[in-house]
Amino acid sequence: MATDQPALGVPARPAAGPGTLGSARLPEGSHVTEQNTWARMVEEDPEHSFRYAERFRAMHAAGDDLAGEARLIDAMVPRASRILDAGCGPGRVGGWLHDVGHTVVGVDLDAVLIAAAEQDHPGPRWIVGDLAALDLPERGIVEPFDIIVCAGNVVAFLAPGTRVRVLERLGGHLAVDGRLVIGFGAGRDYPFETFLDDAASAGLRHEVLLSSWHLRPFDDGAEFLVAVLVADRARSAA
Repeated sequence: MATDQPALGVPARPAAGPGTLGSARLPEGSHVTEQNTWARMVEEDPEHSFRYAERFRAMHAAGDDLAGEARLIDAMVPRASRILDAGCGPGRVGGWLHDVGHTVVGVDLDAVLIAAAEQDHPGPRWIVGDLAALDLPERGIVEPFDIIVCAGNVVAFLAPGTRVRVLERLGGHLAVDGRLVIGFGAGRDYPFETFLDDAASAGLRHEVLLSSWHLRPFDDGAEFLVAVLVADRARSAA
């Protein structure tokens, strides 16, 4: 978390407008290729995103450790690396990585969570965008990323018809020898085997499989998966 935090209580709802937390709806004109679980939750409950952001603010205020994913990512790359936080939410992972010296871009479909990230974690570039249509060069971000992190069960919220496309788009933003690190839990209608098959379909192969962000080994009984993926060069060369 950023060291200079605003008050962590639930804020009054500001009037809607640029740079505020005024609307929990997805932004007009945003390109959502197929409605995912998160978009449906926001549509059914416009307060959902506000509560989500405030939950992590409250956890931070209580002294909870919210940087486990970020510490692993930091250990995998040299200082001052380029990092994409895909499905960044309110910025807890990307904000920590920025604070320790990396260049961070965060992307999330939810404008409320991006506004919270901008408020709580100034420094990274936070972008509202659909991962299934991700094209950062169109936004003027032309350099690829040394590592991409997708934490917080983001892939389990994806619409099934967009899963392979999202993995393709993320893989397309990696630098040569870059790595994509994705973590999510079991029991979320996305079996680990299906995910790994989707990754292979997207031209990615797993380099390491773990059962936690704390380097526990993965096995058949694991309730969580952290997959370190790289471009399948053999497939690319074919």
